[in-house]
Amino acid sequence: MKVALALLLLLATTHAMHRGQAYVRDKVCQEFRILGKENFRTLTIITNSRKYSNATFEEISYLVREIVSLAETCCTEGADPSCYDAGSSALSAKSCGRSSPFPSHPGTAGCCAQEGLEQKLCLAALRHPPQQLPQYLQPSNEELCQAFKKDPKDFADRFLHEYASSYGQAPLPVLLSSTTSFLSMVSTCCISPTPTTCFLKEKMERKTLSLLTLLSNRVCSRFAAYGKDKVTISYLASLAQKVPAASFEDLFPLAEDAAEVFSQCCDSLAEDCMPKKLSEHTAKACGVLAARDERFAVCCKGKNLMQNYFCISALPPAPTPKLPELQKPTNGQLCSEEGARHAKRSLFELARRHPSIPDAVLSKLYDASENARGECCSAKDTSACLDSKRLQVGEGLPPFLEKANQLCGQYTQLNFLDFKKRLRESLAQRMPEASPELLGQLVEQRADFASTCCPHNSPPLYCAAKV
Repeated sequence: MKVALALLLLLATTHAMHRGQAYVRDKVCQEFRILGKENFRTLTIITNSRKYSNATFEEISYLVREIVSLAETCCTEGADPSCYDAGSSALSAKSCGRSSPFPSHPGTAGCCAQEGLEQKLCLAALRHPPQQLPQYLQPSNEELCQAFKKDPKDFADRFLHEYASSYGQAPLPVLLSSTTSFLSMVSTCCISPTPTTCFLKEKMERKTLSLLTLLSNRVCSRFAAYGKDKVTISYLASLAQKVPAASFEDLFPLAEDAAEVFSQCCDSLAEDCMPKKLSEHTAKACGVLAARDERFAVCCKGKNLMQNYFCISALPPAPTPKLPELQKPTNGQLCSEEGARHAKRSLFELARRHPSIPDAVLSKLYDASENARGECCSAKDTSACLDSKRLQVGEGLPPFLEKANQLCGQYTQLNFLDFKKRLRESLAQRMPEASPELLGQLVEQRADFASTCCPHNSPPLYCAAKV
């Protein structure tokens, strides 16, 4: 798939060209000729499974067959220039039909109200929101080999669809490398005389790539949901909870650097962007924090910087050290030229004093802070406006933060069964008249929130709704 990555780089440089009919046709045909039919087909499965993450395998398969057939028919030498345009128009018409076999999308009707090239480009631009919780579960080695031997092509197609749907926010080069590596492992080990030994060896060799796919999907999902400014805050809060003794001046530049990496690499078609930039970021983080925190120092000892990054990402929150009394920013500070920085520092101070509070809660607080600054700093009476906002939050915020911090703290420290037992006991004390059925529902509800949203790399939009 190296040739695919080379092509993607070429296409990236031509992306800003005029998007007329000839350009669309030439782009697809260039891709088809350079890749060849099978690689073109593989790339088409991956890109459409990412775009339509809620589509069924059958819908994606039908779409891929049509796209490959169109390219195969119209991208040969001597093909009539109108062949591709006529074929793509027929595909658009089929998409707009009442019983379309293609992935359904709520925006289809709007596109179908347009005509000609605009309709085709509109349909091509549709995409489902990414899956918030990856659905792909890797089968056992025996199940993999059973499915592979039964029908290798069907096995590969289904894997590509499921994996690309689940990890569609990972950069495309990372996803391509990861899927190619996995299919190579299966095809090698399922015909090996010692498949168990083979799988063990291959999985060890692709461990870094597997983790890179998983974590880059998480960080790029967060970046897509939050944007650069808010993802900086999210990363800053995470560092503050892992190393609460570090200063804002130490951690904020690292958070900005991480956000810059994600902004450069999440949509990049450069093969080495994410591993290279993340390795450089890890070296900076280790340079600042290894001497200040023993756990960071352990993570930073490895020679593989990507493995060091994974180690740092997995660090749980640290106990809060003795810190001076929290100083809230004044109204004047919040609305000064440095107001945004004061707001960020305030959230940093909050995060390191509540090491287990989930990202989704801190995100809501940051949104509330920015909304208040946006509304009040241009108001006639800035101080009265900000004071009113503080009163709205009132006395309810500290207890809420403590409850959220306690819930996630217990989830981190206890095994899951003990956590649910403690949760039931706590709820029974607070709600002595509640029926066993109601208690059971509340326990499951809170346990589901904790297991999904207490870890730092939680799905942001899903957990924001849960908060």
